[in-house]
Amino acid sequence: MEFFFNPSNWAGLLTLVILEVVLGIDNLVFIAILSDKLPSSQRDKARIVGLCLTLLMRLILLSLISWLVTLRTTLITNQYFTLSGRDLILLFGGFFLLFKATIELHERLENHPEENKHDKHYANFWIVVIQIVILDAIFSLDAVITAVGIVNNIFIMMTAIIIAIGIMLLTSKKLTKFVNLHQTVVVLCLSFLLMIGFSLVLEAFRFHVPKGYLYVAIGFSILIELFNQIARRNFIRHQSIRPMRQRVAEAILRLMIKEQKNNNNISNNKNYNKKTSHKSSFDTESFKDEEKYMINGVLTLAARSIRSIMTPRREISWVNINQDTREMRLQLLDTPHSLFPVCKNELDEIIGIVRAKELLVAIDNNLDVETFASKTPPIIIPDTLDPINLLGVLRRSKGSLVIVTNEFGVIQGLITPLDLLEAIAGEFPDADETPEVIVENNSWLVKGGTDLHSLQQLLDTKQLIQKKDTYASLAGLLIAQKGQLPLPGDTIYIAPLHFHIIEATQYRINLVRITKDKQ
Repeated sequence: MEFFFNPSNWAGLLTLVILEVVLGIDNLVFIAILSDKLPSSQRDKARIVGLCLTLLMRLILLSLISWLVTLRTTLITNQYFTLSGRDLILLFGGFFLLFKATIELHERLENHPEENKHDKHYANFWIVVIQIVILDAIFSLDAVITAVGIVNNIFIMMTAIIIAIGIMLLTSKKLTKFVNLHQTVVVLCLSFLLMIGFSLVLEAFRFHVPKGYLYVAIGFSILIELFNQIARRNFIRHQSIRPMRQRVAEAILRLMIKEQKNNNNISNNKNYNKKTSHKSSFDTESFKDEEKYMINGVLTLAARSIRSIMTPRREISWVNINQDTREMRLQLLDTPHSLFPVCKNELDEIIGIVRAKELLVAIDNNLDVETFASKTPPIIIPDTLDPINLLGVLRRSKGSLVIVTNEFGVIQGLITPLDLLEAIAGEFPDADETPEVIVENNSWLVKGGTDLHSLQQLLDTKQLIQKKDTYASLAGLLIAQKGQLPLPGDTIYIAPLHFHIIEATQYRINLVRITKDKQ
């Protein structure tokens, strides 16, 4: 009973348990890496067998303390070094660790994708167990020598080793799962094994490396990896908040940009004729730019507002049924649109949507225009409609247009299938329209009503559109930045772009010149 009431025995037991667990961590990590090479049904078995062999090996070595003492007897000696039995074991173990850790590290860094997970080549169970046994012998020798150096009572030593291995068995499954799920942790652990293997080789040749230095280095690396895992976890959490559609769009665009750069590098490395090479490069670049623009338009369509797609109210050409039929006929012939809203005195009093050629025939046949137009009533959508749902509405319109209104029923604009195509592929100006963007020397001449999404793609920037913004045009952006309607001559800076107001009235911005900071 005196044994159990002796505080020094309990202190020695606790100290030894902690040291045995610390010394067994590297062993456990290596078992985790080796067991990952087995089928999932055999991994737990390999882990348990490995740790049980560790326990058995250490208990056997403790019972052979007298034999351990003889291992310090010199076996090989020359003018450069002397080696004992213990040194030979450490030397063999160090080289074994260096070899295995290097092979495993190379495999992880090469990271060859497996084409078929079902055809994955698994290691033989007993080959893995043999490697674990060899490793156990190396680490057990170190652990037992540590135990002998701290405590003189063999019962305390055996109890400490049994408790330590029990703790490792309880925590090994979670540690193994964590290590195998995080490749950076695997690489870090393999680096630790390289360092430990190198220290064993040095110790075999009597170059003593204090264990404290190794544990401080390992502890510091683990701390940095902990910060890395926390940062990664926070990044994943923040990413999950963002819409899946947006994340997929950005991922595809990043892949496109990477592929384009790779293709450009390959093209530049080929030894073509200078003229042929220039023409080929130009064609490839043009195709890639169009491809990137269109795919970006498709992927970002859901993030846009109806107001950014529609033709605004002030640009709508409409027919007033109360005007003279001669004037109505001239308007239909002079305007290059095929569809017209037919209204009564003002645009908000819309009666129907009529094709120009059908309306001309009706006028020539002296039909009542109001009665004729009312047969094709307009399809009206709110300006809050999701652009993805707009596709179904346009299908139901059978090639016609849809009218966009606000919450008060005031017409804000209209959308045709061509407007939707322009939102994806870029502008297709009508015969009576000038391009919204004119590219000049180191600058762009842009209309105030230009859609911000298209302009942002053209200027290759992400600074123009923020999630909280409600405006859809360049003019809306500049008014929001200025806090009031800018005047001609004003300049607004949104890094890295300068917006110079060229033409503006007291009601709207007509023309803006955009320049970019020199890089």
